[in-house]
Amino acid sequence: MSDVVEKTLTALPGLLLSLDSQPGAAKLCATSRLGSLVRSITELTSKNEEEKLIKKELAAIKEQVSSPNTTLKQMKEIMVRAIYCEMLGYEASFSYIHAIKLAQQGSVLEKRVGYLAVSLFLHESHDLLLLLVNTVLKDLQSTNLIEVCMALTVVSQIFPKDMIPAVLPLVEDKLTHSKEIIRRKAVLALYKFYLIAPNQVQHIHDKFRKALCDKDPGVMTASLHIYLKLIKESPESYKDLTDSFVTILKQVVGGKLPVDFNYHSVPAPWLQMQLLRILALLGKEDQRTSEMMYEVLDESLRRAEINHNITYAILYECLKTIYTIHPKSELLEKAAKCIGKFVLSPKINLKYLGLKALTYVVQQDPNLALQHQMTIIECLDHSDPIIKRETLELLYRITNGQNVSVIVEKMLDFLRLSKDEYTTIDLVGKVAELAEKYSPDNSWFIQTMNAIFSIGGDVMQPDIPNNFLRLLAEGFDSDEEDRQLRLLAVDSYLSLLECDTSGLPQRFLQVISWVLGEFSFLKEGLEPADVVERLGKLLDDDAITTETRCWVLAAMSKLCGSSDALCKAEKVAHKYTSCLDTALRQQAVELELLGRDVDLRTRVLPQHGARNQLEVDSSLSFLDGFVSDALARGAAPYKPPHQRQEELSQEKILNFEPYGLSLPVSLSACSLTDRQSPTALSLSSSLSGNSADPPLKAGSNLLKLEGVKRVWGKQGYLPEKQATEEALAQEPSSIFAPSHQQACSESQQTTFSTIVEQDQEKRQLASSLFVGLGSQNAPCLLGKPEASSSQRFRRKVRPEDPSDVNRSLAVSSSFSHSSSALDVLLDNAIPDPTAVCLLVEPASAQNLSDSTSEAVPAVGNTEVVEASEVSSLSGGSGPLAQPSSQVERGLESDLPSRLPATLVGLLRSDVEELCSGESLSLSACKVFDADALVLAIFLSNISDSSIQEVSCLISSEQLKVLDESCCSFTELEAHGVVVSLYRLVMEAPGTQAIVRGSVSCASQATQSFSLTLSLVDFIRPLPLTTEEYGKMWLSFSHDVKQNLMLLKHEEEDQLEAALTALKEKLCLHIVDVIGAEGIMACQLVSGRPCLLHCHTHGGMLAIWLRSPIADLPDCLLYHCQKAIQER
Repeated sequence: MSDVVEKTLTALPGLLLSLDSQPGAAKLCATSRLGSLVRSITELTSKNEEEKLIKKELAAIKEQVSSPNTTLKQMKEIMVRAIYCEMLGYEASFSYIHAIKLAQQGSVLEKRVGYLAVSLFLHESHDLLLLLVNTVLKDLQSTNLIEVCMALTVVSQIFPKDMIPAVLPLVEDKLTHSKEIIRRKAVLALYKFYLIAPNQVQHIHDKFRKALCDKDPGVMTASLHIYLKLIKESPESYKDLTDSFVTILKQVVGGKLPVDFNYHSVPAPWLQMQLLRILALLGKEDQRTSEMMYEVLDESLRRAEINHNITYAILYECLKTIYTIHPKSELLEKAAKCIGKFVLSPKINLKYLGLKALTYVVQQDPNLALQHQMTIIECLDHSDPIIKRETLELLYRITNGQNVSVIVEKMLDFLRLSKDEYTTIDLVGKVAELAEKYSPDNSWFIQTMNAIFSIGGDVMQPDIPNNFLRLLAEGFDSDEEDRQLRLLAVDSYLSLLECDTSGLPQRFLQVISWVLGEFSFLKEGLEPADVVERLGKLLDDDAITTETRCWVLAAMSKLCGSSDALCKAEKVAHKYTSCLDTALRQQAVELELLGRDVDLRTRVLPQHGARNQLEVDSSLSFLDGFVSDALARGAAPYKPPHQRQEELSQEKILNFEPYGLSLPVSLSACSLTDRQSPTALSLSSSLSGNSADPPLKAGSNLLKLEGVKRVWGKQGYLPEKQATEEALAQEPSSIFAPSHQQACSESQQTTFSTIVEQDQEKRQLASSLFVGLGSQNAPCLLGKPEASSSQRFRRKVRPEDPSDVNRSLAVSSSFSHSSSALDVLLDNAIPDPTAVCLLVEPASAQNLSDSTSEAVPAVGNTEVVEASEVSSLSGGSGPLAQPSSQVERGLESDLPSRLPATLVGLLRSDVEELCSGESLSLSACKVFDADALVLAIFLSNISDSSIQEVSCLISSEQLKVLDESCCSFTELEAHGVVVSLYRLVMEAPGTQAIVRGSVSCASQATQSFSLTLSLVDFIRPLPLTTEEYGKMWLSFSHDVKQNLMLLKHEEEDQLEAALTALKEKLCLHIVDVIGAEGIMACQLVSGRPCLLHCHTHGGMLAIWLRSPIADLPDCLLYHCQKAIQER
């Protein structure tokens, strides 16, 4: 034990007893029990001796607390000894009840020791805590300030949420107490209440505002903790307080607070950092609010010039705030200079902060990375592994298709030398993602993945090999690319099996087995028997685990197409038929059965590509009977993974999970999530090019060396050597110089040339790492590709679901997703020209229409009119698309009365105009029938003469037209209206469907239109009982799970509000609500059902959809998210 700890523990008892106000109280001398105990422990030489001494001491304490003759003063000293034993890790539970008794009676000092012991002994779930409630209530009403402070301290430390209602009124009253220390402790207690039970303190938000305006700076500082939490959850609700926070920060920066708040001559640094975090949340994506902060942020940057760690902390928070709020060029320039101070600092901690800051802001201003590229190169060779890792994190964020090879190589080199398991797991995942996203060719991708499997071993996340195998199995847009990639994988793994495989990780061997079992047939001239023989050699290695042996046997089963391969596989599998391991024995027995039954082998193992058409019952419906019997016998029902994970997180258990990944400092203001949730990413690059330096051209390989200072190199501290070289260069050269000076000059020249060569290597490396950066080619957040970049491996996209992109943008998921989802987003996020027409003046829209008409070939005299918004009926463009006349507007309200009597009582949408010409106007409305969507198109004659031979035709690729009525009319009278009806159903589920149509008549050119229908138009409620719901749930095989963010409203049941929104907006039927869970059902108008399971937790709605139709859950999920956001 160190001297400092020893002195502290020795002085603690004397300090406690020195506060005793009773006259004549004896001070704790060196011969006291606690002093002797501390001294005895420090003199021990082994852990065993310590245990014996502590057990003896605890026995003595137990005897003393049980004695009826022990006074309160003696009990106080006994509690201090018990606290000391507990601090050393030895349980003294027998003293807990006596600590509570000491807090209930005695003098102020004795109560203080009792409260201290209780706060250290008990936790929020302890049963004895209930005995303390009455004591706390009594002390909260006491006139003694010390007793009130002790009660408030205990309340904020150990009171659970179940006891909050008992003490909340008294704590709330203390917000108006005359003493500032009471008000401050009351605010901190309410902050604790808000953290564990926010709904119970919603009614006192106005009093929080009074605390913010309190005349005492300590009370105001305490209230900032609550406001930081509140603003993180709902920034829009507290925009009106921006001016207050700015004023407070101005006063703090200006030194208006008492000197007691200063730290190393810096005024209230922690208060400044708290205010800066709050301002970042309020000013994000809000120009008006951000403009209120510019002056105080500029002042904060200017005043934080003291060379001390605390000023660097303020600068770091100020930088993040500046790059989070709406940008201002002058502030960005000053912030860039401050980042340079961090990055170029010789102190490791400041350099690390500079790299973190660069990692945070590089997606907005890539020029910063270009300005410090040589320093970043130096950091790659830094002796501190943390600096290296953060540098790789920065390079990971600026990766693109041009520099991926160099960056991945640097990451792999670092992984080969790293022995930290967490670092390996983190970087292996990043390398795998970059390899899939930016791979230059198939061969490089396979080699990189092999390196990942070799280095990552069995510690990497299982999603990495699983995603790789799924990528090979599902294929991409090009069949030829699929074949080449699979063939390269087969060749690579066959060559690996020819070498020594004892050093390969188990997961790598499993990947090899699966790939050879699935795709070895692609290699011409390769016999299945040869592959089986090579796989069989893996089983001879004793280091192979049972799981890997199962993978190998499964691969052999797929290769049993020929008799030779079958014979070899049966010989290998025979010795495992009596294995004790159930899974391995099952694989061996199945392999033998396949060898005996030819018909079974033909059906189960189709040759070559035919296996892609296999239908797999992913719901395991053949086990329904077994599940029903088990439930009838009292077995626990199945819980989905997210629900089990949620219940585990709510239990009072220790958390042994590692800290989060090495991402930029997490701020709610910047809405940064992990890479697996790309839906919340900010793709804005509006700050690019705001640096003071001119930007480089996109794709330029030239270096920006202005302002770059080389400080360290392999030869030592470079400025000293350069100064020596400059001094030598200034000396006049003479042919009469001594020979030893010439030798020295030659030596200096050699050293200089070596430095130049090393510097040239670093410049070449920098040109490879930072290629593709610049204001015209800014890297997106988290290294995501730009919209114009192409991804090497692109998964096949379902054509019938064009809005998967929109769904991935709207939904913030807590589950794992394929990294290619965002690539589809970026590649397809091109605005529709017709959508632009809706945002400009009519003349501009006409010009845009004229400018785009040349690119669209015209057929006859048809004028094409495109709709641009989902679930809306929009107008067209072209010569016939003119504003509606007054006559037409007068007829619009009368149009629904012209519907047939069979449709009058049904729900319908409002009538919307499709297009309008000189004499003919088209409007439409949707009528929601039980078995179809009825599209009613009203044809109105807005001229004074009749129109002959009017015909209306529609078509759709996504929809099926069941019935058409009144599509052709011989004559349409002047100012007359006729109705064409079409019954539509959606055969293949999709989030939207486009209906195109045309109207022709004898007197004018053909008039075309189009409109977009939503999936919601074809959804109908499905009434079910809970029992029927349960049976259908087990029988459905296609599902999707997602976490949706809920917007919090005061005094609102989140589950009830969410279910109501889904019911009203999507026509879903609420089957049942049980606690925090709800189940709903609906069906497509063609009779195909979809079931929903909803569960609220932590401000999120966990939603699980199941259906017998593959794409229906995916499509409906998008509309669920939209309904939740719009409620």
